[in-house]
Amino acid sequence: MDAILKYYLEDGHIEEISNYTVDSKEKGRIIYEVIRVVNGVPLFYEDHLKRLELSFRLMNKPFSYKYDKIKDYLISLIKANKVEVGNIKLTFDIKTDTMKVFSIKHNYPDSDMYNKGVKTILYHGERTNPNAKVVDNNFREKVTEEIIKSNAFEAILVNNNGYITEGSKSNIFMIKDETLYTSPLEEVLPGVTRGRIIALAKKNGVKFEEKNINYKDIKDFDAMFISGTSPKILPIECINEVKMDVKNKLMRDLMQIFDEEINLYIEKFKK
Repeated sequence: MDAILKYYLEDGHIEEISNYTVDSKEKGRIIYEVIRVVNGVPLFYEDHLKRLELSFRLMNKPFSYKYDKIKDYLISLIKANKVEVGNIKLTFDIKTDTMKVFSIKHNYPDSDMYNKGVKTILYHGERTNPNAKVVDNNFREKVTEEIIKSNAFEAILVNNNGYITEGSKSNIFMIKDETLYTSPLEEVLPGVTRGRIIALAKKNGVKFEEKNINYKDIKDFDAMFISGTSPKILPIECINEVKMDVKNKLMRDLMQIFDEEINLYIEKFKK
């Protein structure tokens, strides 16, 4: 069962968790979002809903929900389950037109991972329709198998042209000579954290470029990091056998700036 805690929402109605039914595993049938809750606040929920709407469009599905209504769903579930910290998942079944909102297990990096970085591997494969956040269990299972086999934290995907695209469940950034790089938007899932990082980098005068990077060139970069709802900004210690600088100043500055952004958002939301 995906859903945890006492209650979940189905089409806006609070239900006992005992009534929850697992979503279909059919490829491309379930559109979803995962939102992090910090201090009882659904973090950057507006950005997530914009991406949800984009996923609907890419799946040729009309998006008939009002953002404020979904916000109400999130708040009601957070209050019902008394969630201070955790992840909430929204799923939409495009065949039954059913929306569910429920708490799921979360696994956040510990302080040691943020200090020392994490191990990653390269995986040659790409998601179909990368801009849409839809369930593809077959692809995810294959990548997860390789991650577990390698005792890694994440797999960095390499497309058919040899370019780095994204992580299996994250976005990837690279740093070289005080310039921040990431893959072109059309090649990846438009991550909420990815978008915030780019905006903060530009706001703080950091040189930034969206660029196709061949996986053979990763050895030429100073640092790389993972971005995502759960990891936030997480340093990469190595990609296969290639070592990275986990103390890179630009990366550490971005980590601090992003944490400050989270705190400001929470303060504003609670006013």
